[in-house]
Amino acid sequence: MSLTREITISTENLHLLGKEQALHYRILPKQKTHSHFLLYCEEGTDTNSLSSELEILLNINITLEPIPLSQVARLLSTYYLKDNAAQESAQLQVNNAENFLANLIQEAKNLKSSDIHIETYENRCRVRIRIDGMMVERYLLKREEYPALINKIKIQANLDIAEKRLPQDGRINFKMQDHQFDIRVSIVPTLFGEKVVLRLLNNDTTDIDLNSLGFSAFDLENYLQGVKKPNGILLISGPTGSGKTTTLYATLKLLNKETRNILTIEDPVEYTLAGVNQVQLKESIGLNFSMALRTFLRQDPDVIMVGEIRDTETANMAIRAALTGHLVLSTIHTNSAWGTVSRLIDMGVPPFLVANTLNTTAAQRLVRLLCPHCKKQVPFTNDLYPKQFKPYNHVHDHYKAEGCEQCYFTGYKGRKAVYEVIPIDQELALEIKNGNMYIQNLLKERGIQTLAENAFALFSEGLTSIDEIYPLLFNY
Repeated sequence: MSLTREITISTENLHLLGKEQALHYRILPKQKTHSHFLLYCEEGTDTNSLSSELEILLNINITLEPIPLSQVARLLSTYYLKDNAAQESAQLQVNNAENFLANLIQEAKNLKSSDIHIETYENRCRVRIRIDGMMVERYLLKREEYPALINKIKIQANLDIAEKRLPQDGRINFKMQDHQFDIRVSIVPTLFGEKVVLRLLNNDTTDIDLNSLGFSAFDLENYLQGVKKPNGILLISGPTGSGKTTTLYATLKLLNKETRNILTIEDPVEYTLAGVNQVQLKESIGLNFSMALRTFLRQDPDVIMVGEIRDTETANMAIRAALTGHLVLSTIHTNSAWGTVSRLIDMGVPPFLVANTLNTTAAQRLVRLLCPHCKKQVPFTNDLYPKQFKPYNHVHDHYKAEGCEQCYFTGYKGRKAVYEVIPIDQELALEIKNGNMYIQNLLKERGIQTLAENAFALFSEGLTSIDEIYPLLFNY
């Protein structure tokens, strides 16, 4: 039996063999010349019989190199991701740009990818997709075929195919089987050509529910108290891609009643909610967040959702809307829930107005969950923590990511949000008015769980790894 060694397959070699052939014969490409093809196969395979069959099928001399069965399974799941579509995976051809684009989007959707990156460099063009927050290289494209694909995307997104020097943004309504969804298109000129990012937007809100997002029972109770208030501002903070918009939509879904008039201004509209009046941001014609907010106040709203508070004008308009008796939901970029207060003040909002209008502030992050089929329990040592971090409780054992066919050998399957929720009561409002930003003791008295504490809870329960929560432990 051969020794197990680390084997990687380049994207260039991946194109040499079709997905169906690889999975059917349990083979992987190693090297190919004009007259010879070297392939990996499973140990115990009848190499003479298989090589003869492959030579007839592929019309080239075949040499097979046996490797352990477990390694073949790992490589096949890693490089030939299984999806539900009857499409080839790592060998789609770009000869027909329309079919390639449709198949690429279908594959990304089936793999629950959030973004598709189509990029060009000096000597290569490639396609990467983002799965569970991580980028995976999927295809290499020929440079001569790259412009045709970009033009196809531009045409479908109603963009100018002649403009190659300026960034462009558009939208594609994509129909797949029995449902449809929107795709946000962003094109930017780079040194060697145009780079395209396709953001797959999920129109289906069926599975969005506040109870399933990741709130602890205590945090959910605090959050719902703010949602139930008739006026004020509820802000969710976090970096791009942390799930803030999903939390907002779950909140809107809860508030969406016939007795309420709900308006939203978004960039982009990621989900569609029946009964909610949703407006798409169009800054090119002057329709920005602050202008939309000003107009919304004349629309007799009960609830207003602003996609993001980016500037002083939008912040002041949101404050004005809250002061006049409306419930305002929005997102903001800060590192913690209490950091939202400092951010609003830095934007020029007077502290007394922040104190009078902010009713709840929350921060969130997305943490990848360990695959339940393959996670491995091992002893834990404290040197795995960041320096100077004091654990909230002692951990004897923890789970490591291993990898199996169920998780494409990444070791992780799915993600869960962790939250930090601070309801602003009278005492905290007074601290804001007085400009006191150091209120950690008050938060501890109220039992407020930080992002680090909630992430650590997931780790100690064996749901995620120390590697996943490590960045959050610096903010303890």
